[in-house]
Amino acid sequence: MNNYVTGAVIRALREGKGLTQEALAAKLHVSGKAVSKWETGRGFPDISLLEPLAAALDVSVMELLSGVPVQNRNKSAKMTRSRFYVCPVCGNVIHAVGEAMVSCCGITLPPLEPETADEEHPIALEAVEDEYYVTVEHSMTKTHYISFLAAVSDDGIQIVKLYPEGGAEARFKINRVQRLYACCNRHGLFQLSVGRQGARTVRQ
Repeated sequence: MNNYVTGAVIRALREGKGLTQEALAAKLHVSGKAVSKWETGRGFPDISLLEPLAAALDVSVMELLSGVPVQNRNKSAKMTRSRFYVCPVCGNVIHAVGEAMVSCCGITLPPLEPETADEEHPIALEAVEDEYYVTVEHSMTKTHYISFLAAVSDDGIQIVKLYPEGGAEARFKINRVQRLYACCNRHGLFQLSVGRQGARTVRQ
């Protein structure tokens, strides 16, 4: 991992649970002095204790390591809350519905913030029978390209991974698609709301 749990995080989570140092120590079968050392920066919990420590503090290991809580505000998950994550090391594309703590290649990934499709990243679609033919007028060189296209409906997602020197195009089943996404490896994520426009070619 690119970071490790800090004493400040342990203390904040412990106090948030209403636990004393001794109470937390008892859950982990360590001494109260050990917990005190962690919280004052005079030591670190062994890596074998990370999972039990996270469980005792009622968080995930990723939350423990990052110090960022993930609150499940979307128990009835909706596809309209889709978030995309792209690993800068391997290019892996990860999709989540709502908030998540995502890690790949040892890096904690931030969610991509979508912008409205613009003149440099125009998303066009055409209805062809039961599919949308989606294209982006964009270079597809080894250093500047569209890395994926996605179509999100209210009950699912379709993703097509793209590669340099290929075409910036994809076909998606029309079935209730509400939003299209295109990700540029340099400029980030762009979106186009489909709405009721789907039966004709749309450019934005």
